[in-house]
Amino acid sequence: MINIPINANVELMCIIVNSGAASKLIKSAKHHGIKGATVMLGHGTVNSRLLNFIGLSDVRKEIVLMAAEEERAERVLNQLNHEFEFEKPNHGIAFTTPVCGIFGTKSIVCDDPHIEQGADKIMYHLIITIVDKGKAEDVITAATQAGSKGGTIANARGSGIHEVSKLFAMEIEPEKEIVIILSEVERTEAIVESIRKNLNIEEPGNGIIFVQNINQTYGVYK
Repeated sequence: MINIPINANVELMCIIVNSGAASKLIKSAKHHGIKGATVMLGHGTVNSRLLNFIGLSDVRKEIVLMAAEEERAERVLNQLNHEFEFEKPNHGIAFTTPVCGIFGTKSIVCDDPHIEQGADKIMYHLIITIVDKGKAEDVITAATQAGSKGGTIANARGSGIHEVSKLFAMEIEPEKEIVIILSEVERTEAIVESIRKNLNIEEPGNGIIFVQNINQTYGVYK
């Protein structure tokens, strides 16, 4: 069970590491007070020319998602950065983004997602794009044309052959791909617009894009 006080400010921690590193990272996070985690498989898309931006190359990745109250999330992520040295190339990237609620093991509604109070310190956005399988590279290409330095692709799966899950009213079946891009705030609008135009996102069934503020970042390089 997630042990987070009611009405706490909650952060989602996202850490992207090379394949095989997630288990050690989760073990360390639990030692520091994190109760659980979810791991998704993906692969990086940054070529060698752009590698210094986020330290990701075109290799298999593990995407670790963990939730905690804001103070704990900041402390744990700082400790994980000290242990795993995200600032070094190919050691991964880590960031936090505000969560306005958690439902499931324990229902939590945040009293204040601090969107406004943190606005002056926001330097990065998280751009999530969900498209049909095979279209993720087109998303990366469109984003790169607008100044993105690359991203991470994860496969999305339904819960069964005859079942689908929905995110923002869009079906996510085995044929979907999720593209995760970390963008400098001043580049976000251009990147999103490029993806929208090149992928015809407004056409029904072509995909969805959503953007979130990023608070802490580790392992991100300009």
